[in-house]
Amino acid sequence: MAERTEQRLEDRVPELEQLERVGLFTRREVRAVLRKASALEYKIQRRALRKEDFINYIQYEINLLELIKKRRARIGYSFKKDEIENSILHRVHCLFNRAIGKWKDDIQLWLSHVAFCKQWNAKHQLSKVFSSMLAIHPNKPALWIMAAKWEMETQLSSESARHLFLRALRFHPECPKLYQEYFRMELMNAEKQRKEKKAFEQAKMDLGEFNYSEEILNGEMARIIYREAAQKIKGVEFHLAVLSIAKLFDFTQDLQKEILESLQSKYADDPLTWDYMARRELELGSLPAAQRATKQMKVSEMAQREERCCAVFEEAVRAVPTEDMWKCFITFCLERYNRKTNSEELKQKRLERTLSVFSKAHESRLLPEALYKQWLQLLLESKLFETATEAAAAATERFSQSVEMWHVRLQVLIQLKSDCVTQCFEEAIKHVKSKGSLPLWTLWVEWSEGTNSKEDTETLYQRSLHATTPGESVTMKEKYLDWTYRNRGYKKVKKVFTSMCENRPFSLGFFRKMIQIEKEQESCKMIHLREYYERALREFGSTDSDLWLDYIKEELSHPQGKPENCGSIHWRAMKMLQGDLVEDFVSKYTLLQTGHL
Repeated sequence: MAERTEQRLEDRVPELEQLERVGLFTRREVRAVLRKASALEYKIQRRALRKEDFINYIQYEINLLELIKKRRARIGYSFKKDEIENSILHRVHCLFNRAIGKWKDDIQLWLSHVAFCKQWNAKHQLSKVFSSMLAIHPNKPALWIMAAKWEMETQLSSESARHLFLRALRFHPECPKLYQEYFRMELMNAEKQRKEKKAFEQAKMDLGEFNYSEEILNGEMARIIYREAAQKIKGVEFHLAVLSIAKLFDFTQDLQKEILESLQSKYADDPLTWDYMARRELELGSLPAAQRATKQMKVSEMAQREERCCAVFEEAVRAVPTEDMWKCFITFCLERYNRKTNSEELKQKRLERTLSVFSKAHESRLLPEALYKQWLQLLLESKLFETATEAAAAATERFSQSVEMWHVRLQVLIQLKSDCVTQCFEEAIKHVKSKGSLPLWTLWVEWSEGTNSKEDTETLYQRSLHATTPGESVTMKEKYLDWTYRNRGYKKVKKVFTSMCENRPFSLGFFRKMIQIEKEQESCKMIHLREYYERALREFGSTDSDLWLDYIKEELSHPQGKPENCGSIHWRAMKMLQGDLVEDFVSKYTLLQTGHL
């Protein structure tokens, strides 16, 4: 092992001598590089190899390359790259190959090697890396796409890219993403050839020696790919994705028409098809630039386009009366309403249209639960308070077990300062299950704090502790403790704390809140702090090292504290803490002893 390491270090000597001779590094820096390289070499020669050692070595070499690059730029020296950089690059590639040979399944290692090759323009090496990577990981379509993209965009080889896509499709015959990128590549190739042909024609060059196939120029290869994919891949999403790619190229009108016809014939009942057809109206039929001179004309044209879109959506909800279809319609209306415009008339028209669509979907009982909140917010912003109240009531009637719906309805009633808030809260608690009802109880007590008497609020807090699930009650315990201290004072909060300590579970925040309350008193007593810390440690002593440290700090800093207790607390902490928490506690305790914490 030592002989191999020494041999590798000796191989570095020529490049280091060159670095010193040309003035890029000083003798002292060369020695430092040699020492560091020696340490890194010995680490990767162990019997038990570690991936981190290879990564650290590779990163060191890359940093060295970057440093040399900056030094060259600074002194303006650009010679001897074969003896210096190429030697280091070769070593980095060897390190990557050794690491990848050991940990073949680590995709990140492969990608790091790819990124390194791209950064230093190692095209020949990158071709080998892609070949090896795809041989070992043929089950990952993203890697095939990456390799094909590199062949097409960097190597300018459409044949190699096509070959890679065809190989990939043998492994993944039903992968939509592969077909989409293959489709895009063929259109890019066609566009590239069209531009080349046009440039040659403009230069009046003889095209006899160049073979430009009319089929490729017109995108026939992409059409074949689409037809084959359409037989294997079902779903409107794929057709829409391919159509969006085809729209990026100005010579694909016939191809777009074919895809659109296929979409309408195969997926006429799919909401996404109707959504696309409706939104398409925004792009069609725009006036010539000369006729859009005035602001009013532009607004009028946009209003007409939106009306055409809505007409298609109206037809869609009649043909496909589903929640998803209404959701598409409403989403479109909300998008248009949220768009900025200087025309108040257009904004008002968009608002009226959106509210109308919400109302129609609600009347059809096909308004999705998630959209009720947006409808109510829009009604409140428009000051349609009565309609908002009715809509909120209808929402809870339809989704009677939804905590979210009740929460939204209650927020509306509270915002409108309604007289029936308490009644609505009682009704909500009856309908929803105790599990998940925490948001309702939280809202109820927060509302009660600002509206009801202290006695009513306290009764509500006590009721919430029994009505919520044990896991959710810990939040209410913290809120109850905080409210009691703010409104009832120190003596009362101590009684409440003691009574709640009889019923598990607790949160760490519950105990920390009581400790903070005690520390805020003028006559803060250490005996009480010890009680609270001991209670907290019984529950969380095995999972929280900071709690032990805070306890030790109190004993050291409090006027009534006993520093001699710190040893006992430390011993107990070492016994109770689990796993890595012991090491964490020891390091922090050491810092505390030395005055650094």
